[in-house]
Amino acid sequence: MILEITLTKSPIGRTPKHRQTVKTLGLRRLHQTVRHRETPAIIGMIRQVGYLLTVRRAPVGEADATG
Repeated sequence: MILEITLTKSPIGRTPKHRQTVKTLGLRRLHQTVRHRETPAIIGMIRQVGYLLTVRRAPVGEADATG
């Protein structure tokens, strides 16, 4: 399953650990969207900084992400 993760709130002023998690997900700018496979590591990162993100499952049949 592929997840589309969008940064919807700024990480400025958040804890350094949360800012690093957003960066690790590959998000650099507001409203930027990245695609990742649904793995336990990615789910854990989403849970940690979910208040900054919008997450949706990509429709079946779309190309796989490389991450």
